[in-house]
Amino acid sequence: MASLARVPIRRNPHYKHNGLKSYVYLLNKYSITPTIKGPYTAARDKKVLLKQNADGTQGEVPATDQQNDSLYTCPVNIGTPAQTLNLDFDSGSSDLWCWSTELPRSTQSQGKGHTIFDSSKSSTFKNSSGSTWQIQYGDSSSASGTVGTDNIQIGNITVKNQAIELANKLSSQFVQDASSDGLLGLAWGSINTVQPTPVKTPVDNMIAQDDIPQNAELFTCYLGSIKDANEDSFYTFGQIDQSVVPSGSQVAYTPVDNSQGFWMFDSTSAKVNGKTIQLSGNQAIADTGTTLLLTSDEVCEAVYGAIPGAKQDTQQQGWVFPANTADSDLPTVTFMVGDIPITIEKQHLGFAGGSDGSTVYGGIQSRGDLTFDIFGDTFLQNVYAVFDVGNTQFGVVQRADSSSTSS
Repeated sequence: MASLARVPIRRNPHYKHNGLKSYVYLLNKYSITPTIKGPYTAARDKKVLLKQNADGTQGEVPATDQQNDSLYTCPVNIGTPAQTLNLDFDSGSSDLWCWSTELPRSTQSQGKGHTIFDSSKSSTFKNSSGSTWQIQYGDSSSASGTVGTDNIQIGNITVKNQAIELANKLSSQFVQDASSDGLLGLAWGSINTVQPTPVKTPVDNMIAQDDIPQNAELFTCYLGSIKDANEDSFYTFGQIDQSVVPSGSQVAYTPVDNSQGFWMFDSTSAKVNGKTIQLSGNQAIADTGTTLLLTSDEVCEAVYGAIPGAKQDTQQQGWVFPANTADSDLPTVTFMVGDIPITIEKQHLGFAGGSDGSTVYGGIQSRGDLTFDIFGDTFLQNVYAVFDVGNTQFGVVQRADSSSTSS
């Protein structure tokens, strides 16, 4: 077996945490109608997010209202000789797309700091004639283009003839993301957007090409704590890194429902300070492309009801709590992954400074009318996660509480 290769996750040093912008991004990504009052609402056809203007009229949401920067990216080599692009690894989507020289010059000139893939400089690139792709988030964020195949290298694994989706058109939301040169989808292939025939994801190809062992058709994700800049973050493919599994613990698994293309599993209860909230039939998805944890209003009310001075802030369309709240005044919050309880470290209950400086925007927010929870970074920073494709299951192990080990 090949030696363990960690694919390093780079944290964007210029990323500015903004609760409302991150929330607006999710409202768009998952077509959510918010249930908390605030500036944003969904149009009647649910396809468009609208913003309430100061004069009472409604209009489209400006690109700058949305969090467009990627917090985490990973290096991927594409082509021969290799061109290294920093891609956003996203377990909530299934396209591998990148900035390309097919983009208009005006767009490329705005892409300062980007590596723009030039297929003409790769001897192994082949054009996939007639294939196109398009990603649409809400009404305004879109990326689209043509398709080709080339060799890619992720860590120490080379995938041959991987479909690469070359952007020839990007909306301003994507242009403004200065940190990411594109996206690598890690969800199930059924939601890949290539027409007329969907393409295999990199993980599908790793399995088909025997790049990873048959008994380990999986990838794993370890997201270092946002509060500890020195902690390593990484992915592995085809191997579990036992060095980050706490001694005496083991990864526990729950079956995945991939019928919607997501890493979805049962999450039928939550606990706040030991009090259980039953959530019959509830499911959640693990989404590495999301910063927040979105859950039902019932759970949000229990979480923030346990924090003195916490409230819904209609300007920020979300839950906030006083910035001077002591750790001892924050609740112990636990979510279920199947029958595995995972506790959210108290340091992750706050996501970003509030707009007025006196409050903190919470890391747990309302999922609005969405019918499932989204477990993003607020959740993933508490676990070592195993996405087991071969056995259609999701594994987690609770990490040691970093706030108790670091001062």
